Amino acid sequence: DNWAFLYAQRLALKQELPLHVCFCLVPKFLEATIRHYDFMLRGLREVAEECAELNISFHLLLGYAKDVLPAFVVEHGVGGLVTDFSPLRLPRQWVEDVRERLPEDVPFAQVDAHNIVPCWVASPKQEYSARTIRGKIHAQLPEFLTEFPPIVRHPYSPSCPAEPIAWEACYSSLQVDHTVKEVEWATPGTAAGLAMLKSFITERLKSFGSHRNDPNKAALSNLSPWFHFGQVSTQRAILEVQKQRHKYKESVDAFVEEAVVRRELAENFCYYNDNYDSVQGAYDWAQTTLKVHAKDKRPYLYNLQELEQGTTHDPLWNAAQLQMVREGKMHGFLRMYWAKKILEWTHSPEEALKFAIYLNDRYELDGRDPNGYLTLCCLWSICGIHDQGWAERAVFGKIRYMNYAGCKRKFDVDQFERRYAPAH
Repeated sequence: DNWAFLYAQRLALKQELPLHVCFCLVPKFLEATIRHYDFMLRGLREVAEECAELNISFHLLLGYAKDVLPAFVVEHGVGGLVTDFSPLRLPRQWVEDVRERLPEDVPFAQVDAHNIVPCWVASPKQEYSARTIRGKIHAQLPEFLTEFPPIVRHPYSPSCPAEPIAWEACYSSLQVDHTVKEVEWATPGTAAGLAMLKSFITERLKSFGSHRNDPNKAALSNLSPWFHFGQVSTQRAILEVQKQRHKYKESVDAFVEEAVVRRELAENFCYYNDNYDSVQGAYDWAQTTLKVHAKDKRPYLYNLQELEQGTTHDPLWNAAQLQMVREGKMHGFLRMYWAKKILEWTHSPEEALKFAIYLNDRYELDGRDPNGYLTLCCLWSICGIHDQGWAERAVFGKIRYMNYAGCKRKFDVDQFERRYAPAH
């Protein structure tokens, strides 16, 4: 279910050439820890096995792409290179670095394999809100939301087989924090991700429309870790979920809104706004209101360590933080509350954003992702991106406010707090 892979195979078949798949394993990436790397590497083991069955060489290269890939291309006489797409600064830099170092006669193509409507096709500019991109995406879904063509066993074998992968050496090449442990509820890899999708459709989809904002109800798809690491394609999920529209129209429509419209809106924002992870990326009205209220007296002030350990005065916030630390996934509704409180309890909007991104990227399995920078926690909650101005109040200015009492009206807060109580 990978358009970049399908395109590469089509080119190889046309030219009657072998096909190689390379993954460049960087020693560190933003705040990623062993929790994230283990999820990724265990998924890649599955990819390596699938490639072997398809007569395709899989190579795991240790190091940054610019340092290892051009040499690989020359050494193996590679005739063309296809890569996939991320709108984030670092991966885009990796692509540029490789492009500059490739032999001039090797064509290099990029495919947006993880958005249903490719990012630069969906819109040529930064969209103001979900309202302005929704129509553009829905208008193009009939063209792009199609079944995947099948992958065939590759008929052209490479002249020399791929070296067996030393998985232990992969782990020892990493320069990441090993204290943030793997989680138990999420098994990496496509097979486990598709099983999670199946359980969503049979057990939870019916209540997604009505209960997705209740952290005590099992109504979410829980697919974001597999989406993030490319182990399950959003397009596959949408194709399967849509088959239930006749039964659960409200839920299916809500899932398409979140998994397609909101997700691709976040990609659009990160692609067209270089300041996607800073207050400078916010609209003028939001930057102004945050600046006006930057010196307001905060009701509480917490440092990063107090936030990270979930030791604030607010038991709901602490429970949400501990859910993220323990499970690598905080409930989506609480991610908004969580980030807004960080704005309220830190010295400045800049510090709030820095802390929120650090914690999100360090603990969430789907951290370091456009969706995390924007929709799920940081810039929407703290800087009002894709939102409107609300009634003015201290600290927040015109940024939408959320509070404990509002959460109590929406769901059984006590039940959630008991479930994620601090371990004494």
